[in-house]
Amino acid sequence: MNCRLHRLHLLWILLIFGFVCPRARAVSWFPFGPDGGDARSFAADPRDHAHLFLGAANGWIYQSRDGGQKWERLALVGKRDDLVIRHILVDPANPNHLVVGAYVVSDGGGIYISDDAGATWSSQQEMGGHSVRSLTFAPSDPKIVVAGTLDGVFRSADGGEHWERISPKDSAEIHEVESLAIDPADPDVIYAGTWHLAWKTSDGGKHWASMKQGIIEDSDVFSIIVDPKQPNVVYASACSGIYKSLNAGGEFVGGVGKNKTQGIPSTARRTRVLMQDPNSLDTVFAGTTEGLYRTFDAGKYWMQTTNSDVIVNDVYVDPANSKHVLLATDRRGVLASEDGGDSFVPSNSGFSARQITAFTGDAQHAATVYLGVVNDKDSGGVFVSHTGGLSWLHLSDGLDGHDVFSLGQASDGTILAGTEHGIYRLKDSLWQRVGDDAKAVVAGVAPPETKTARRAVRPATKQVVKAHVATAPVLKGFDGSVYGFAPTGESLFAATSLGVLRSPSSGVTWSVVAAIPMDHWRFIASAKTVVAAASLNESQKSVLEISTDGGANWKTVALPEKVTQISALAVDAQGEVWIGDRDGVYVSGDRGATWQSPANMIVRSVNSLYYDAQGDRVLVTARDPATVAFAIDVKSKGANSWDTGWKLRFVRPVGDYLEAATMFDGIVVQPRMVDSADVAKH
Repeated sequence: MNCRLHRLHLLWILLIFGFVCPRARAVSWFPFGPDGGDARSFAADPRDHAHLFLGAANGWIYQSRDGGQKWERLALVGKRDDLVIRHILVDPANPNHLVVGAYVVSDGGGIYISDDAGATWSSQQEMGGHSVRSLTFAPSDPKIVVAGTLDGVFRSADGGEHWERISPKDSAEIHEVESLAIDPADPDVIYAGTWHLAWKTSDGGKHWASMKQGIIEDSDVFSIIVDPKQPNVVYASACSGIYKSLNAGGEFVGGVGKNKTQGIPSTARRTRVLMQDPNSLDTVFAGTTEGLYRTFDAGKYWMQTTNSDVIVNDVYVDPANSKHVLLATDRRGVLASEDGGDSFVPSNSGFSARQITAFTGDAQHAATVYLGVVNDKDSGGVFVSHTGGLSWLHLSDGLDGHDVFSLGQASDGTILAGTEHGIYRLKDSLWQRVGDDAKAVVAGVAPPETKTARRAVRPATKQVVKAHVATAPVLKGFDGSVYGFAPTGESLFAATSLGVLRSPSSGVTWSVVAAIPMDHWRFIASAKTVVAAASLNESQKSVLEISTDGGANWKTVALPEKVTQISALAVDAQGEVWIGDRDGVYVSGDRGATWQSPANMIVRSVNSLYYDAQGDRVLVTARDPATVAFAIDVKSKGANSWDTGWKLRFVRPVGDYLEAATMFDGIVVQPRMVDSADVAKH
């Protein structure tokens, strides 16, 4: 390992034991970004406005002690990574008492309570399973907490310890409660916005009345706020626009049509949150799915202050300094403004909620690694680290917001990205789509046979198929999904939704490998001259093809009897082929004639296999156990394991330590102590 990585190890030790939140040390591997992702909700300690809480879409709550400049993981709520932290409440009388409302996108959620400032959480049993979409407390009595769920409105009179339904059970109208507000003086006056208009009760839920005068029929009401000094002034945001009432919801003006509020476009934008400036109540922020809007005159005129590609989930205005404004956004994480919302910059140090799907190291620079992410559009794509994973830079210019499914490196050092819309090459820090350069097209070659034609001439027995690899170039406009790259010699292979491809030119030109069918090839791996590719055919069964001569010839390999769908693939330096499926790991040293499973290693639903040449071992992750990384020694087939504390997508070597991609929390790094004297020698 080079000198730079030794120095980085020492820096890791300082970071892990000097800067990581003490409460997070129970986790054995440590998170290091890349920063950003989906941020959903804010809350502030009423006694210390610089102490903020941030809820994510993966079950995590973060905290900041400096007003949102830096974040640290505080706790995983609900012990699951698909829990959306929709609202966080901090008790004004006791800041150690926190209440969270959360939901799972598919179904479920609940109320969670902490009595130690968010370090630990318990689920409130009466609300278990309820999809909580809105949560607020009464300004005049914080012990009164109201929750809006997909099946109605609930209220607690003791700070969230016990709950009762206050909307009619099985109501045909009051359900899918997306927003709530309570009168600042009277806790019995409650406003509830649903996926079908808004409702109001003035007697604590005994009777409810529809608030629809002036609001377009069938409007989804996403946010409601009540002016703290003029309770008759009520704002409501809906899919049809922003509305305002001067008589406590009796009648609204705004929205679209003749009363349309100026400055808010009537497109597909949805206003997810409204927030008043506590120091200037005529200043209201509207966080929408098409950017942030702001009014200085109580809603008469609105102006957009961010680009329209910013999706705003929550807004925080510092009560001590209205110039300090934070946005919780999709994909971009936290954005901060120090000029009252005129301009914003990212403020995500320590906050990472990325879904990583690809990883490759730079063979020429040991401390340089690349990550590919999905679901983040222009905010995602590829990140690069020149510090072995300690810090990350965004490197996505030219990717056009595509998801990155795979990363690889050609023999000349070129980095390639496989996306849902073709292959990209990195050149001078800019991604270029393969095939867009006319010089890359090889003319005069007949197109490949159709999928049906190939199968018609394919031998029925498991015989070697003799064929030239290159048959036709991937012409300009190749738009297939690319799931993996594998180098062998000067060639580079790619597994795609339109067949297996081969490039003899470091990814500049590509040809379809005609010797194997044009199935949906999901996995490809290589070592020396052995290349293996696994597909998922039309009957949802995997096909495994192996070449032992660098891709010149291919053979269909029989799978183990129980295996129907391959979920991971690797090839080691001995030419052994490794596959994973729902029942475990299998290895064949005789090109698929026989298979065996490593002894004393029980895993289910394998999601990654990777051959680590330096350690001569195969690295394994699986969904069961989800947090354990395994290393199988190629020679002995014995296994080591590490419980990382995180649900893993895959694990990779960097120098003499490991890094793992989590399901939703970015990269985590294996702690590894390095003798400082040894570091000094280098």
